[in-house]
Amino acid sequence: MKKLLITIGVIWLSVMATVTYSAEIEVKMLNKGSDGQKMVFEPALIRANVGDTITFLPTEKGHMAASMKGMMADGGKFKGKTNKKVSYEVTAEGLYGVKCTPHMANGMVAIIAVGDTFDTDAFLEGKKVSKKAKARFEDLLSQL
Repeated sequence: MKKLLITIGVIWLSVMATVTYSAEIEVKMLNKGSDGQKMVFEPALIRANVGDTITFLPTEKGHMAASMKGMMADGGKFKGKTNKKVSYEVTAEGLYGVKCTPHMANGMVAIIAVGDTFDTDAFLEGKKVSKKAKARFEDLLSQL
């Protein structure tokens, strides 16, 4: 009986620790950011922990958020609808690429950085993105 109670206690503490440390992070989709840049996610560099949920909010009309093929640390994918919020739970450490499909040519991209160590050189290697998106990605990667 004592072992059963200890086991239940350990399981309960594990569940509570997971719930306690998971965060909900909100990201706005904007025509113009607080720094004056056009077509942005704010923040564009999202720091998160495994288990956190990132919610992209259509603060202004005409935007959506979607994962970028080959740029998701956990291999997952998501695609929101225009003018609708979408959420994604990060499940592995690494870098995650996010785009607003209608405005990717304008450089509307973001990075979710989970953990502390990243291979920033490999993130864009072999990926086809617009010049503006590449420039914004390189700026965000330089901040890691």
